[in-house]
Amino acid sequence: MNQLPAPTRIGRQQATSDEYNDGPFTFRPATKDGFNATVAIQGPSGSGKTWTGLSIASGLAEGERFAVIDTERGAAALYVNDLGVAFDTLPMHRYDPRDLQKALAAAAQAGYRVVMVDSLSHFWKGTDGTLDQVEKAKSKYGGNKFAGWKDGTPLQNEMIEALMSYPGHVVVTMRSYVHWVLENGSPVNKGMRAEQRKGIEFEFDVAAEMDENNRLRFIKSRCPSFRGLVLNQPHGAKDIAKPYLDWLRDGGKETDPSIWIDAANAADATPDGLLALYREVEAARALATPLLHPDTGAPISLGELIKERGTALKAASAA
Repeated sequence: MNQLPAPTRIGRQQATSDEYNDGPFTFRPATKDGFNATVAIQGPSGSGKTWTGLSIASGLAEGERFAVIDTERGAAALYVNDLGVAFDTLPMHRYDPRDLQKALAAAAQAGYRVVMVDSLSHFWKGTDGTLDQVEKAKSKYGGNKFAGWKDGTPLQNEMIEALMSYPGHVVVTMRSYVHWVLENGSPVNKGMRAEQRKGIEFEFDVAAEMDENNRLRFIKSRCPSFRGLVLNQPHGAKDIAKPYLDWLRDGGKETDPSIWIDAANAADATPDGLLALYREVEAARALATPLLHPDTGAPISLGELIKERGTALKAASAA
């Protein structure tokens, strides 16, 4: 009878250490430094969300040109003379969430202090949007659409992270619809819901909904001025942008991410210096700041750029 060979004991392999991701957990004094406005306006067609969003963006821009990422067939451009504000548009015709990341990176590269997305709904249910990505991915999992979310969820999350980490103020509009549910066999109106992933409005510091009468109701606000407030035919620059900026600047300072970007690309950068820079950017909640790669032109986050360069320099010095 053949005997099995004696078992060979193998030592437990140590996980590869990542000095960038395995940093210390360090508490720091709370501060409002570096926070930007993030505003979401949702509503049905004709409620005035594009007009209101443009007015808010113009107030946040304080006289500077701002950027509009347009998925609404040029709707924003129709108001350029009526509002008397200067802005540039980028028409989008496909709505892959990765394309929004590219557009945000391009806007950041161009130095726009304010970017508006009109509307964010297309990147959820438009051509090549998140729902389309899930539908395409299910073929990899035997037609299982639920499994397709393994691909769709990261795309959606990375898009939102890039939006929330834009190095400036962000305004988005979203289409909405009446959400009905059956209760005891009867349809019950549960209010308006944005055409985006459920709960998307809670990603923003300020979120409001508009109705067909151009009445705006705040549904979430970290800015105390807006809590429980309802505005009829709001003037976005005066009623929303100004008090929001006043609140952000009360005890808070603006940060300039170009200083970090220049440091990441500096010719005399060192591995230790880049690791320290990563920690500084991490503490400022700016790792996901969208950029265009200086060599390839592909979208990349500020954190990834610093890590890539630091890792490459460390490998070169060890060679």
